[in-house]
Amino acid sequence: MGQICLEIEDHIATVTINRAESLNAFNFETLIELQNQVENIRINKDIRVVIFTGAGDKAFSVGADLKERKTLTDEQVKRNLYKINDVFNVIDQLPQPTIAAINGFAFGGGMELALACDFRIAAREALMGLTETSLAIIPGAGGTQRLPRLIGQAKALELILTARRLTALEALTYGVVTKCVETKDLMGECISYASQLLKNGPIALQQAKFAIKNGMNTDLNSGLQIERKAYEVTVPTEDRLEALQAFAEKRKPIFKGQ
Repeated sequence: MGQICLEIEDHIATVTINRAESLNAFNFETLIELQNQVENIRINKDIRVVIFTGAGDKAFSVGADLKERKTLTDEQVKRNLYKINDVFNVIDQLPQPTIAAINGFAFGGGMELALACDFRIAAREALMGLTETSLAIIPGAGGTQRLPRLIGQAKALELILTARRLTALEALTYGVVTKCVETKDLMGECISYASQLLKNGPIALQQAKFAIKNGMNTDLNSGLQIERKAYEVTVPTEDRLEALQAFAEKRKPIFKGQ
């Protein structure tokens, strides 16, 4: 079994970091495997929602593999930094909605993976944080950019500069996570959340996500133009006509992603 496991069922892909013995830390091999899997997910029309999680019951991911890091040259450290950035950017830009199922420790790069997802659902016992400054480095896989966009500059500065570790309930209060549930209910809650998304048109979900993410990085007028173009993509789809027909016939629509 590889470093990354992929399961696909009922249009939901579950991606598991499979290094429980290392608390699902990222070494270079793991990053390569993760990138390959995510690239395949991006072009798979049968996959409509993606869940990311970690193997075992202790960690989502504790970030960079520090045992590997001690053996690397400065050039290799930079290589890993560029790779993790590339991988998380691909995850951030996946057309499908994404959910991080935070089942345990999520520190450093592990937290940055969660931040690259659209939604974060955490087990009540989970601990998380961008703890890099305690190691005399800074978040380097998107943390300094994604966290303030999510919760605001002041709160992000507080969490990053103090390297504070948050409980799941604290993370919920800060707005870092979407939901906090009992550990035994975590994957069931993520599947349930994904199922709510699956009730809607898959092309519409992708275009709405595209419009929001791209519109947030520009001015309002440009964002409105992005929204209009994204809306136009949904107009000629079979799913849109199916939704109208289902409404007329007072039944649930059957969307095919076409």
